[in-house]
Amino acid sequence: MTGSTKYIFVTGGVTSSLGKGIISASLAKLLQARGFTVTIQKLDPYINVDPGTLNPYEHGECFVTEDGAETDLDLGHYERFLDVPTSQANNVTTGRIYQNVISKERRGEYLGKTVQVIPHITDEIKRNIQALGRKGIYDFVITEVGGTVGDIESLPYVEAIRQLKWEKGRDCLTIHLTLLPYLRTSGELKTKPTQHSVKELLSLGVQPDVLVCRTEHGMQKGMKEKIALFCNVEPQAVIESRDADTIYDVPLLMQEEGLDEVVLRKLGIESFPEVDLTAWKDFLRRYKEPKAEVSIGLVGKYVELQDAYKSIKEALEHAGAANETKVHIKWVHSEKLNAKNVAKQLAGLSGILVAPGFGHRGIEGKIEAIKYARENKVPFFGICLGMQCAVIEYGRHVLGYTDANSTEMNADTAHPVIALMEEQKAVADKGGTMRLGAYPCKLGEGSLALKVYGRKDITERHRHRYEFNNSYLESYQKAGMVASGINPKGKLVEIVEIKDHPWFIGVQFHPEYRSTVARPHALFVGFVQAAVKAAVPKGEKAEA
Repeated sequence: MTGSTKYIFVTGGVTSSLGKGIISASLAKLLQARGFTVTIQKLDPYINVDPGTLNPYEHGECFVTEDGAETDLDLGHYERFLDVPTSQANNVTTGRIYQNVISKERRGEYLGKTVQVIPHITDEIKRNIQALGRKGIYDFVITEVGGTVGDIESLPYVEAIRQLKWEKGRDCLTIHLTLLPYLRTSGELKTKPTQHSVKELLSLGVQPDVLVCRTEHGMQKGMKEKIALFCNVEPQAVIESRDADTIYDVPLLMQEEGLDEVVLRKLGIESFPEVDLTAWKDFLRRYKEPKAEVSIGLVGKYVELQDAYKSIKEALEHAGAANETKVHIKWVHSEKLNAKNVAKQLAGLSGILVAPGFGHRGIEGKIEAIKYARENKVPFFGICLGMQCAVIEYGRHVLGYTDANSTEMNADTAHPVIALMEEQKAVADKGGTMRLGAYPCKLGEGSLALKVYGRKDITERHRHRYEFNNSYLESYQKAGMVASGINPKGKLVEIVEIKDHPWFIGVQFHPEYRSTVARPHALFVGFVQAAVKAAVPKGEKAEA
C-alpha cells in the first residue's frame, strides 16, 4: 500500500483518438504488476447522461458493467487489461454532473445560493473523482479525461484537476498525451504542436508532470531534451509512445520507457517491487506465435465501424491466444446479405458469429447467415440479438412459423417468438432502463453450455429489452432447439442450442464484456476451438 490514495490524471492534446485509454490501462497494468491496487475511471465531456442512448456510429460500443452501468468503451480496455470489474463510478459524463447538481439545487441543498460552475460543478466533479479513492482499497485512481485540452466542454474538468493538484500536492500527478506529427516532405517529427498543447494546459493552471508523445517514428536524438525544456518537465518524464503491432504490446513499450517508475518517483514512492508480467508475456507469446489459424465471420450492421464490436473483437483475440490460434475476422455487413449471396459471402469460414444490435435494419441478413450456419454445420455463436435471430430462423425454417419474428421488428407478427419483457412495457425513457448488468443463469444437464463453462451456476451481463417468448418454449424443445440456460428467478431463456450440430449456441447476454487477457471467456474459447476443428483445408480460403 502507498498510504493515502494517489490520483493520476491523463489528458490529451493536439488531436483526439491518440489512445489515452490504452495509455491509462497500460500504466495501470504496470502498477498492478508491481503489486499495487489500481482502478481507472473515464470523465466524458459530452452532455449525454451516459452512452446508453448514443448511436454506435457516434460513440462505438456501449460497455456494460457488473452493476448495470452503460459506459464508455474505454472501460472495456480497463477491465481487459486489469481483470478487475468496473462500476457506475468508473464513468462520469458532464450530463451526469449537471444532472446531480441540478437535482441538489431543486432539493434546496445549496441553501438558496447561486449555483455556478465554480465551485458547484467543479466540486461535483471532484466528488466523483475521489469517490473510488474513498473506498480505501485502491493505491491509485487513474482518471482519463475525454476529448482534447482546449475543447470548451473540457474546461470544468481541467479546472477540477487544477484544484485537486493544489489540494492534494504530491498525491496528485498529471500525464499529458500529445502527438508528434511526422512530415514526410522534411522527413522529421515536429514538436511544435506538443509545445502549443502544453501551453494551452498551462494557461488553464495545470503543469503536466509527464508527457507521453505518440509517434509513428522513433524520436530523434535530443528531441526529449528539447520538449522537456519548452514544456517545463524533466527529460526522463518525456515518454515516447510509438505505434505498436497490438494494444497488448503497449504495457511492455511503456515499461521500456520507464513510465511507471517516473510516475512512482514523482508521487514520492521510492521503493517498490519489480514488475511481474510473466502471464502477460505468455499471453503475447501465444497471441503472436499461433500454431493454427481460422477465419470467422462477424455478421453485423455496423461492421464499417469496428469499434461498435470492440469487446467481441478483443474476446476473439483472447480466445485465439488461449487456443494458440490466429483468428482472422471477416466483417460481414448483414444489410448486404441475402438468400442469393449468403453462400458465396460465407463460404470457407470456419465459424460464424452474429452480433448484437437494435432495430430491424440488417435483421434478414442475420437470419440468412444463421440458416447457412445451421444447415452447413458451421460453428455458430449468436449474442443477444444474434441469439434472438437464431430463434426466429429456427421458428421460420424448422417449426414452419413462416412469419416468426420479434415484436421489436414486427409488432403484428402472428408468431412473436421474441417479445418485449413484461417490465419493459410501461417504460418511456430509453436511457438506463433495459435489463442491465449481471444476472444469474442455471445451465442444463448434458448441455454444450455446461460442458463449456464447467459449472451449473453462472452470472453474465445483460443489455436488452426483448426476450424469448416462453409460450413457444415447448414447441422449440420438441423440434430440437433446447433452452440450455435459464434465469432461475424470472424463468427467462438465457441460452439456446441445437443438439445435432457441431457447435451452435445463442446467448441472450453479452459474454464479451467479461473476457480479459487473464481470463478469456469460456464461450469464446469454445467457439474458436470448434472453429479450429471445422477449419477448411489449406488452399480453400474464405472470400475477402
